[in-house]
Amino acid sequence: MLSPRTAFSPSIRAALLVGAMLFAGSATAADYTAGSVAIGNPWARATPKGASVAAAYMTLTNNGTSADRLISGTVTVAGRFEVHTMEMVDGVAKMRPVEGGLVLKPGETVKLEPGGMHVMLVGLKQPLQQGTTMKGTLVFEHAGTVEIEYAVQPIGQGAPMPDHGGGHEHQH
Repeated sequence: MLSPRTAFSPSIRAALLVGAMLFAGSATAADYTAGSVAIGNPWARATPKGASVAAAYMTLTNNGTSADRLISGTVTVAGRFEVHTMEMVDGVAKMRPVEGGLVLKPGETVKLEPGGMHVMLVGLKQPLQQGTTMKGTLVFEHAGTVEIEYAVQPIGQGAPMPDHGGGHEHQH
């Protein structure tokens, strides 16, 4: 077997190194896996001082061949973790806890996002500060428990987009 030093010329090695550095810079550190479930981009919005609740968001994809279920979770800065649905009824947002856990069908992607399904963090122990992260866990019926970190975005911020090296942000 050839070593990388003998297999590639210096210019190709340099190009590969630059490419690897660019790729590493564009990868999001906030992607996780638990069994066949992929957890993408967990985040929350910063909260004002005195807030007792916050919302958190992420994308859950079941890459497996059987259903799984998000049955609970924790966040170090809150007393309770609840998955909620949200719908507009006569111009009023109605939120309700998802009973029995959030079902993830095989091949399905569920987006927890502003204006829709989301995680409610109840009983905040401290404000969520922009630019920080908060540790937590997700517990799936079959995939088990996975430790994650949520990136805290500015108040009013839309979902953060992965950094593609262009030095700009996207808002939705």
